[in-house]
Amino acid sequence: MSLPGHRLLTAGMTGGIACGRSTLGRLFSRLGAFVIDMDALAHQLMAPGGAGVKPVMEAFGTGVSAPSGGIDRRALGKVVFADSTARARLEGILHPMILGESQRLIDDYGARHARGIVIVDAALLVETGGWRRYQRLVVVTCGPQLQLQRLMARDHLGEEEARARVAAQAPLEEKVRLADYVIDTSGTFAESESRAREVYAQLVEDLDRLPDLPPRRRG
Repeated sequence: MSLPGHRLLTAGMTGGIACGRSTLGRLFSRLGAFVIDMDALAHQLMAPGGAGVKPVMEAFGTGVSAPSGGIDRRALGKVVFADSTARARLEGILHPMILGESQRLIDDYGARHARGIVIVDAALLVETGGWRRYQRLVVVTCGPQLQLQRLMARDHLGEEEARARVAAQAPLEEKVRLADYVIDTSGTFAESESRAREVYAQLVEDLDRLPDLPPRRRG
């Protein structure tokens, strides 16, 4: 929470897997936003010594352990993306930890800055209802075939496994319906960057309107 007199806009950023959120997060960071990568927080929790290692091991067994002492995320992914019950169990373990840490980071940033934009980058904001915590929602999309190709190349997956991972998330159409701002990365990088800069300018306008921010808008 920002201090009295401080002006802080929070925006969630979500979208389809492999649609380019991480790239856009780095761009928003360069433009001046404080970007919190929830996937990175999850990775820290499952790294050697992370707070999530013990409860995840207890829930899923030694088959998901890594030689380093943390969690083998690829092995864990094979389990949870094939079983919705297992996926829900993992989310129940990690999400409270991730949310607690992200809120700590937001509060710290708000205490240290009189003005700023915080963008929380998370894959499951729509699925969990977490998008409602933030004043604006940015959704990143791309064409379905391109999404599949990117995911297979990025994570070295076969088509069947890649399709299962896409299917584990809410449809992009559902996320777009909730979005205040949409960035489609199907075109060139320059086109995606141009659209991201437009969205960032709109977020700055939203920041300037605080504390009288208009109702959520679509665009």
